Amino acid sequence: MRHTKAWLGALFGASVLAALPLSADATKENAMGQIQIEVSGTSGVAFSAEWKVTHNGETQIYQEEGQVPATYHFEGDGIQASIKVLSEGQLDVTVQKGGNRSRSSTQGKGSTVNIAVR
Repeated sequence: MRHTKAWLGALFGASVLAALPLSADATKENAMGQIQIEVSGTSGVAFSAEWKVTHNGETQIYQEEGQVPATYHFEGDGIQASIKVLSEGQLDVTVQKGGNRSRSSTQGKGSTVNIAVR
C-alpha cells in the first residue's frame, strides 16, 4: 500500500512536470507579441510620441502627449517610435518585446529619441 501511494505521487509529479514546458512555451508565445514601453527620466518632463506598431503586416500609428513617468503597452510584431521632448529635462525610453530590449536617452527641449524593436 505504501509503494502504491509513492508510485501515484511520482506519477502525478511527473505529469505536472511534463506539462510545465507546454505552459511555459504558451506563455512565451503570448509574451512575444507584447510590447512594453517605459518613459522615464526627469519627473514631469513633457513629451510627444508617435508609435508605429506593426501587427500581422499592418501598421497602426498612435500619437500621444504625456509626462514622465509613463508606461505604454501594445500588441504587435514590432514598433518604431519617435519621442520628442517638449520641456527641459532628461528623457529615457526603454522598449521591450520578448527578449529584445532597446534603450535610448536624450536631454533638452526639442531633442528627439528614435527607437525600434522587432
